[in-house]
Amino acid sequence: MTTSSVDREVQKRLGEHAIRYTTGRRAVVAALAGSDGPKSASELHGEIGSRVPLSSLYRSLTILEEAGVVIPHYGAKGLTRYELAEWLTGHHHHLVCLDCGAVEDVEIPGAQETQVRDLVDSISAIASFTPINHDLEVEGRCARCA
Repeated sequence: MTTSSVDREVQKRLGEHAIRYTTGRRAVVAALAGSDGPKSASELHGEIGSRVPLSSLYRSLTILEEAGVVIPHYGAKGLTRYELAEWLTGHHHHLVCLDCGAVEDVEIPGAQETQVRDLVDSISAIASFTPINHDLEVEGRCARCA
């Protein structure tokens, strides 16, 4: 999805929730749309800079999360990273570097995605659980840290 189409979809979603699409929220969405994986509030603030004060950034993330625009990912060491929701970006998984903390989005081919979905269904059946969605995170070391 292009940045302008993401903007239109986010504006529509926020309008449905009677939430204004402020300049700060646009900056957060644009930064997440241009990233190659989930970002922490600190990383987002580093990219956005002084245009959005840190306290406003946190409020924007909370509001965007409540509206279903961003999804938090709770990582090791208590660090939360955010990314745009799947309905905006498509289904994908994550590669997480245990050394530097980088998180990279990765899409897997259809045949492997089917295998992952079958495995999720199988594990869920053991626990009489109804899966709605899944997110695979592979932990290891990125090329820079290996």
